[in-house]
Amino acid sequence: MIVATSFVIFGALAPYSAQAAPKKEAPGKKEAPAKKDAAVKPGPYKPVAITLPASTSDASFEAFRKQLAGIAQKKDRAALAGLVAASFFWFPDDTDTADKAKSGIDNLATAIGLAGRNPVGWEVIADFAAETSNMPDPKRQGVICAPVQPTFDDKEAEELAKATQTNPSEWVFPVRDGVEVRSGAQPKAAVIEKLGLHLVRTLEDSSPAAATSVKVITPSGKTGYVPPDAIRDIGGAQMCYVKEGSGWKIAGFLGRV
Repeated sequence: MIVATSFVIFGALAPYSAQAAPKKEAPGKKEAPAKKDAAVKPGPYKPVAITLPASTSDASFEAFRKQLAGIAQKKDRAALAGLVAASFFWFPDDTDTADKAKSGIDNLATAIGLAGRNPVGWEVIADFAAETSNMPDPKRQGVICAPVQPTFDDKEAEELAKATQTNPSEWVFPVRDGVEVRSGAQPKAAVIEKLGLHLVRTLEDSSPAAATSVKVITPSGKTGYVPPDAIRDIGGAQMCYVKEGSGWKIAGFLGRV
């Protein structure tokens, strides 16, 4: 998805840097300056289990997503306006910044970028319309948000971050149990391992493979590739929906484009 900014980054995955204790210089021998933050070489790590909330199976919601996809393709703002709740909320951070004096569509346009000659907002709508996972909003009754976000033990995640000296942007989660990790970026490359429901570390990749896959390292220490749609960012942006009567509407947006 083009929306990759984080709304909520769990404190357990805050950046961590280890500072080495100063070393004494041997008499008559000048030692090269030590690196302040020596990187930990990627390797095996203790898996931190995640739980994925169940998605709604409402057939009317599936029809609503298809309707949104058609509207995004036509870039029909008038049709979109009818599918935005008047009480639309927008939490780019911890505060609702939606202007309650404005219409829902105007606030949505500000949140996802529907203004200008080539507004990115239509791509945002299309991406979220294609998202099959969703979860109940823990703060608003009757509201669901997509894509799904996991729950996990904060203390275990904090220990993992410290042990690997990593930051939140390096960690993702699989959208389902059994995601295949392949030896190469090609769809038919050999499967070297399958991911369980746990946090997964990603690795930087400047090769051409980065255009079609994501390089990861499994808890066992194996390096391989997974499809981009098989993983999600922790705390990534979410589009939220609410059922009003017999139909669905866009209830709000969490995060930034």
